[in-house]
Amino acid sequence: MTKEKFLYVTYIRSTKEKVWDALINPQVTQFYWRHHNVSDWKQGSVWNHQRCDGSNMIDITGKVIETSPPHRLIISWADPKDTSRLSRVTFDIEPVGDDVKLTVTHDELEPGSNMLRGISRGWPMVLSSLKTLLETGKAIDVSKL
Repeated sequence: MTKEKFLYVTYIRSTKEKVWDALINPQVTQFYWRHHNVSDWKQGSVWNHQRCDGSNMIDITGKVIETSPPHRLIISWADPKDTSRLSRVTFDIEPVGDDVKLTVTHDELEPGSNMLRGISRGWPMVLSSLKTLLETGKAIDVSKL
C-alpha cells in the first residue's frame, strides 16, 4: 500500500532558535497548539502531545527519531489508542536571510485515514498560529477555527 505525505512550508520572521524552542517547549506550545509537547527530546525518548486544559489527556504520542537542534527534529506520531499505526513528522528549520523557513513533512500516513484527514486540516491552523505567535506575540485561537 502506498503511503501518503503532507507537506507544509512557511516563512517566519524569527530565529531558528526561537522556532526550535516553540516546537519543543510546552510553555510555548500551549499558546499556539493548545497542547503541551512533553519530552526530554533525546533520540529514542517518548514524546506526548498532552492537553493543557487540566485533563492532561494525551492526544498524540510517539518517539523522538532524530534531533539536531535547532535545525531538524523527526518524531513518530500515533494515536495513543493505536500505536501500531505510526506516521512520521519531520521539522526542518533553515535560516533564510533574517527569516526562517520551516518545512513540516508528515509522511507514512495511511491513505483515506482519519489521521490524514485530521492533520491535513490541523497542520495549516497550528503552523499559522505558530507563525503569528512568533511574529506578533499573540497566537491564533485554533479552537475557534
